[in-house]
Amino acid sequence: MTKSELKDFLDAKVEQYNHLRFLESDPIQIPHRFSTKEDIEISAFLTATIAWGNRKSIINNADKMMQLLHCAPYDFVLNHTESDLQNLQNFVHRTFNGVDLMFFVKSLREIYINKGGLETVFAQNIEKASLQTSISRFKKVFFEIPHPQRTTKHVSDPAKGSAAKRINMFLRWMVRDNSKGVDFGLWEKISPSRLSCPLDVHSGNVARKLKLLTRKQNDAKALTQLDASLRELDPIDPVKYDFALFGLGVFEKF
Repeated sequence: MTKSELKDFLDAKVEQYNHLRFLESDPIQIPHRFSTKEDIEISAFLTATIAWGNRKSIINNADKMMQLLHCAPYDFVLNHTESDLQNLQNFVHRTFNGVDLMFFVKSLREIYINKGGLETVFAQNIEKASLQTSISRFKKVFFEIPHPQRTTKHVSDPAKGSAAKRINMFLRWMVRDNSKGVDFGLWEKISPSRLSCPLDVHSGNVARKLKLLTRKQNDAKALTQLDASLRELDPIDPVKYDFALFGLGVFEKF
């Protein structure tokens, strides 16, 4: 396949999967239940945090999280009491448990009250090439307040070699335009051109088959390589190809 043919092929797959039907089986359906910016971004951040494993389980447990937050995540984050927090202690999704969720709520409160909110924190320290430095900075800010050591593993750090799949997915949700009704386009301080593809086993395997990626590990170095390949295809909106790579891998077993 020539580069032009590859672009045409992937563009067609983007059109196929960047569609409202995508919401039916994807965790992004959880933040789509809300209408205000803060509710959307908090529910999206928490949902993306537990987005590994079986997608049905992810959706079910993200729904349980929202129920525990009284289906009003921003109000809960700002105004929770200690007894409200204790009601979260039995939550579990794989290795993310109630201890982690309680800290996430506390840290989000600190971010919204004293740091200007999630968008402001992520919009700091942006490099021209990507948001990976911003993600590392976000992790430092997120754990500035006293925290359980075990919880730090639930926020990835590109500076330590992680592809940060779940945070990059969250950023895609927040930044890419909402013209198709899938992503939200809520954040105006960050350009879609700086987004990175949420690199996981599905998108990684498809990217290798299409010669967009040669590195075998799904790590930060692989993400840098994939970024470069996707930016050649579309420097303005490179992460639209996440729909193509993911769709080909999950739905078509490409």
